Amino acid sequence: MNSKKIKGTIGILTGGGDVPGLNPAIRAITIRALREGYRVLGLRRGWAGLMEVVRDEQVDNRLNYTELTEDIVNKAGRTGGTFLHTSRTRPSHVPARHVPEHLKEKYNAEINDLTPEVLKNIDFLGIDFLIPIGGDDTLSYGVRMYQEGVKVVAIPKTMDNDVPGTDYCIGFSTCITRTIHMTNLLRTSAGSHERILVMEVFGRYAGFTALLPTMAGAANRCVIPEFKFSMDRLTELLVEDRAMNPSKYSVVLVSEGATFEGVDMMFANAETDMYGHAKLGGIGDAVSAKIKELSPKYNNGKRVETINQHLGYLVRSGDPDAIDSIVPMAYGNLALDLVLKGIHGRLVILKNGRYDNIPVDIISSTKKLIDLEKHYNIDRLRPVYESFIDKPLFLVT
Repeated sequence: MNSKKIKGTIGILTGGGDVPGLNPAIRAITIRALREGYRVLGLRRGWAGLMEVVRDEQVDNRLNYTELTEDIVNKAGRTGGTFLHTSRTRPSHVPARHVPEHLKEKYNAEINDLTPEVLKNIDFLGIDFLIPIGGDDTLSYGVRMYQEGVKVVAIPKTMDNDVPGTDYCIGFSTCITRTIHMTNLLRTSAGSHERILVMEVFGRYAGFTALLPTMAGAANRCVIPEFKFSMDRLTELLVEDRAMNPSKYSVVLVSEGATFEGVDMMFANAETDMYGHAKLGGIGDAVSAKIKELSPKYNNGKRVETINQHLGYLVRSGDPDAIDSIVPMAYGNLALDLVLKGIHGRLVILKNGRYDNIPVDIISSTKKLIDLEKHYNIDRLRPVYESFIDKPLFLVT
């Protein structure tokens, strides 16, 4: 393509955790943009690639960005993960050890704001529109970019489905589908050994990934970050569920961010990412151990054994399901619709079954959590089942 005929340059990046559906979104944006006369740059490793660009035409920046073609995106478009790679980099809060080598002399504080470098790199690359695809952490820095004058059009992505303003985030459906499938697989072992199956799933602050599979019948109970539960009550319910089941087993889904009375959020280690988040892990282990300890109290003095399984990356790897193939395609085209109209500062969304867009700053102005009163029975530790009339596709979002 003759550079003199290019209408402009669009930069795309994917940040935070990978999910199925990212590559279809990149493909949709790129193919439409190229056919409309735009140049498309794939920015590697989320905000890290954009932060680490060396502003020198003679320097090899292939690790930081690549020019996208139809051939490149078509090969990756049906696959999971993100071929642009990802990171949890936050350029406004960069520890000294993560400052790029060519900037270490200029930025040598314990924590550094490299936003001025990011803005200069955007100018160096000639990016006219920036399309970040990510969760609330990645997109919160997208809001910062918009406030700094960058033309941003954001696309919501996260298995947790907790980006404010939208009913749906890329990756959620595949996560729910996998959770239901793998829970059903493990039922055979739970039933064979007459145990209680404890499955830890993703969900740092919001419990959608535990609540929806439970609503679909994958589990008897679920515990979520929005409610600090009683281990005695959970154990009592699960022992009761097990006794009523002819196959003598029961199932509970545990959000990674869930807490019970006397125990706060549990972390795998003390190390944090640039957004201040420590890696969660261990609540499933703690719940499993406490169930074994407390079960004799509710089972005529006999201990009930457990099967303790952490689903982890199994629900975010591999190919996207149908919804995570269709929605990313639509989101990508929605983003291009806005670019072609010269509109920016927007987040593309699904709301009440309809595609739309809203101001991007909603991401940093509110939180999206489960409404306990409407959707969760805090005594029964399970979803509330009421009239589904006029509810959105995923009911609680």
